[in-house]
Amino acid sequence: MQTKPTTKRYIHLIALVMIVFFVISFITNILNSIIVDVKDSFDLSLTLTGLLPFTFFIAYGIMSIPAGFLSEKYSERTLLSVSFLVMALASLGFALLPQYGVFSITLFVLGCCMAVLQVIINPMLRVAGGEEHFAFNSVLAQLVFGAASFLSPYLYKYLVSQDNSDDAIAETLRGWVPEDLPWASLYIVFAVIAVWLLVYVFFTRYPKFEKTEEERAGDRSSYWDLLRNKWTILYFLGIFCYVGTEQGVGNWISQFLSQYHGLDPKTVGADTVSYFWAMLTVGCLLGLLLLKIMDSRKLLIWATSISVICLILALTGSARMALIGFPAVGFFISVMYSIIFSLALNSVKEHHGSLSGILCTGIAGGAVIPFIVGGLGELMSLRGGMFFLLVPLAFIFSIGFWAKPLVNNKTISLKKD
Repeated sequence: MQTKPTTKRYIHLIALVMIVFFVISFITNILNSIIVDVKDSFDLSLTLTGLLPFTFFIAYGIMSIPAGFLSEKYSERTLLSVSFLVMALASLGFALLPQYGVFSITLFVLGCCMAVLQVIINPMLRVAGGEEHFAFNSVLAQLVFGAASFLSPYLYKYLVSQDNSDDAIAETLRGWVPEDLPWASLYIVFAVIAVWLLVYVFFTRYPKFEKTEEERAGDRSSYWDLLRNKWTILYFLGIFCYVGTEQGVGNWISQFLSQYHGLDPKTVGADTVSYFWAMLTVGCLLGLLLLKIMDSRKLLIWATSISVICLILALTGSARMALIGFPAVGFFISVMYSIIFSLALNSVKEHHGSLSGILCTGIAGGAVIPFIVGGLGELMSLRGGMFFLLVPLAFIFSIGFWAKPLVNNKTISLKKD
């Protein structure tokens, strides 16, 4: 008699998935911390600076659906191995040839790899930990993701700080890159991590499993059916607006604090970016509890309203207000992604796997909206450009009123019968 594999048997896969979540977050959100250094190092305008997150996140939009098809054709080991190999080569290539054009290509390639990894690791986590533990493990993965976003600015500070000139590791890493580009040594670290993961993945055993309907890529007809459904387009725009807002705030925090309040991007700027991601993670946990007692649409309306107030105060207030306001925005927008995604899945009857792929292309909002902010900042001012973020927030606010899910989130009544 064949027994069902236990979670313990695949503990190495759970660890691998958590590490991959950590790496995805670390590489994705490090750009928030280094953006001012990149701008100064290559003498870029705000528009050209905004092109950098554009090249990274547009890759998500381009690769999300193709990555689903690739996952149906090739094994997890193959796709993970190729992704880490390409990540290592791209990162090392930029570290050895640190130029703006090379950096843009590197970010695009890394974005493509991140999209492929995102498609692979969620089904893997479900199987490795067991379906009955999937919800818990998913929340744990989000905590790991948030922890990486919180910690990445500190690696940046460590590598660019002048106070650790006697640190052998920091000096060795900086020695690989031009003296005036110490932040570029981050990509040597990424290359080393990718190589280590490549070796780990190559020698890892993988269980055979069937993907659920939500995890399958679907065929072309399913995508066409969904694209003719107005709810698909509306929720795609919701994800687009959320990721655009998240990155539009995160990418420009350090530059804003430097430009308007004279605060050092290598210290105060990096710390504030770190707090932004930390509060986003904490807010996500609180959101999980609130969703047990509130309708998700009402929670979305309240969270968006407070986010708008915090953003306005951060942009118009004193330096202290900005230092509090930007992390507060992270705290209140934290619930938006999961609410919008779940409302979308609960608004259509079938093709959930294909719908997930379409929604994930909405991550391209992280490319477009920060670029618009940079472009408007060039025409007016960075403060004026960041006020544009009120537009995507307004659309997210509207979702709370027009969303009509087939199934509402289950809540617990606090009233005694």
